[in-house]
Amino acid sequence: MSGDNEVEIPEVDSVSGSGIPIRGNDIDTDQIIPARFMKVVTFDGLGEFAFFDLRFDDDDNQKAHPMNEDRFQDSSVMVVNSNFGCGSSREHAPQALMRWGIDAIIGESFAEIFAGNCLALGIPTVTADSETIEDLQSWVDENPDGELEIDVEAETVTYGDTTIDVTVDDAQRKALVEGVWDTTALMKSNAGEVRKKAEELPYVPASAIPEAE
Repeated sequence: MSGDNEVEIPEVDSVSGSGIPIRGNDIDTDQIIPARFMKVVTFDGLGEFAFFDLRFDDDDNQKAHPMNEDRFQDSSVMVVNSNFGCGSSREHAPQALMRWGIDAIIGESFAEIFAGNCLALGIPTVTADSETIEDLQSWVDENPDGELEIDVEAETVTYGDTTIDVTVDDAQRKALVEGVWDTTALMKSNAGEVRKKAEELPYVPASAIPEAE
């Protein structure tokens, strides 16, 4: 990927790492990152607050939760159930997961906006049926150091001696594999064309168009 500022966007055709199972349907973004932790200027440090209310009680004592277990502290692939990331469209949710260490999520289904926010960070959200996901969660529980290999382009996940078929949204797969998932970087790399188009639009005041660098 090249342009005015030679911005390089990595291709994400595969992701590998150990897994962490997060069980439960309809886990919403308020559970992923409670609203009180969203009053930040940057997303830095959000990872420690991921699933905070499910991980800690009112006195900040740890509850039983996979993200509190030592065996999952180096995990980078989350395995979830259905309608994960539903609720409000806060982009802080995938930001918190990414900053905790998550590089990809495998689940039964995802809320559309949540999946889109994950894509903007280069995080694949791939899906499989309920039985397949439950089997994978059980395997991860039994093999916390086991490697999961997600092939985004081929739409497969391999773990142990098993390879399963998964589904990756066509637009998501194309964006990840071709390295065009970071729309902010794309605009920056084509800043000249963006500036030219803005100058052509009658409703964009000249004062709102940045000077060429």
